[in-house]
Amino acid sequence: MTEKDRRRADRVYEALLQRQGERWVQPRVERTRRVLELLDDPQKTYRVVHVTGTNGKTSTSRMIESLVRAHGLRTGMFTSPHLERFTERIMIDGEPVSDAAIADAWDEVEPIVDIVDSELAAAGDAPLTFFELLTVLAFVACADAPVDVLVLEVGMGGSWDSTNTADGDVAVIAPIDLDHADRLGDTIQEITGVKAGIIKDGASVVSAHQDPAAAAVLREVAARRGASIAFEGEEFALTDDRLAVGGQLITVRGLAATYEEEYLPLYGRHQGRNAALAIAAVESLIGAGSIAIAGDVLAEGLGQVTSPGRLQLVGADPTVIVDAAHNPHGARSLVAALREAFDFDEWGVVLGVLSDKDAAGIVAELAPLAAHVFATSPDSERANDADAIADLVEAAGVSVTVHPELADAAEEARRWAAASDRRAVVIAGSVVLAGEALTLSTVEDWKSGWEA
Repeated sequence: MTEKDRRRADRVYEALLQRQGERWVQPRVERTRRVLELLDDPQKTYRVVHVTGTNGKTSTSRMIESLVRAHGLRTGMFTSPHLERFTERIMIDGEPVSDAAIADAWDEVEPIVDIVDSELAAAGDAPLTFFELLTVLAFVACADAPVDVLVLEVGMGGSWDSTNTADGDVAVIAPIDLDHADRLGDTIQEITGVKAGIIKDGASVVSAHQDPAAAAVLREVAARRGASIAFEGEEFALTDDRLAVGGQLITVRGLAATYEEEYLPLYGRHQGRNAALAIAAVESLIGAGSIAIAGDVLAEGLGQVTSPGRLQLVGADPTVIVDAAHNPHGARSLVAALREAFDFDEWGVVLGVLSDKDAAGIVAELAPLAAHVFATSPDSERANDADAIADLVEAAGVSVTVHPELADAAEEARRWAAASDRRAVVIAGSVVLAGEALTLSTVEDWKSGWEA
């Protein structure tokens, strides 16, 4: 990477930031489709595994990508949001897209953007948005690579998301819960109906275990589309998981075979279940669900999985874990995983939440774990006020202090935890906060231990 290429890539991101932000969402997938049409549909040049759901999408996507790559295929992956730099969102062969590649893709796309923006203006519609254009850039960069398979994570919902301009050979449905109710609906059925929009005619569908109401919707849509569907707990399952050094040993009953005691370098039973979903997805993509994944391929694919910002160990003496956990379902999984995988008596929780998230629900899930909460704010215009978070924590009966900046909150939390070898810290509540924490942990070298 040259400094010139980095500057070119930074200019692309600056251009995207001039657009309506990714939280500005309209059900208007046809705008993205129009750009892609003028670019000769790059998203049709490779196979696609399309991933939606409320929680676990990114971790599951990363597992699928790693397993596909272990088969010797060239992979692309598009996920959201990023933790530290926007190029993380577009991965080629397991690495962030190069600055030169993203800048070259923008050079291809920019003239078309001007055309479509003019068409939208003439129709009285808003210009293309940040996320619409980032999706197009991902499709172009993956076509230019070129990749054999793109693992594509939905931004929000499914049916009208920009990513739904691609046709998924396999539709993967991670656990569905209430989230983004203002845009997707306030019942499980409504939300599932939007997410089921990624199921295409004749596709293979694999789904995590779902609420019965969600499962009924998915079955109905799959039947209407002539798609096969397999559910966790029925056609495939995580049958055993045991703690191991740096992760766990999992046994998975897949669609085509049972895989015994495979090493997964991630903590938490929910990650084991994500792995089962990923295995079923890859079995469906390669072998139509009837051919087992070879043992050496599975070991390589699972063994090299990473999931940044998800139960990630970033500090030692004291132990510090970072987890995005930005809704109640994610917070519940986090608490379960910390109790399963770590042996501490007290957890200090550095908590920062965005204003459009269910802060009260997150606090309710974390409260039974927390000995003390260090309330803070993510570095975002959408950040919830640290005092407001503290009020919720106090109402839940948990000791709390307020620290407007993450650096101060983390320092105080590490100081608190360093007072006893039975204490540890978890930083959670927001993907934005997780990204800040990863950067801060590197700059301050938290793995070298606490220095008073």
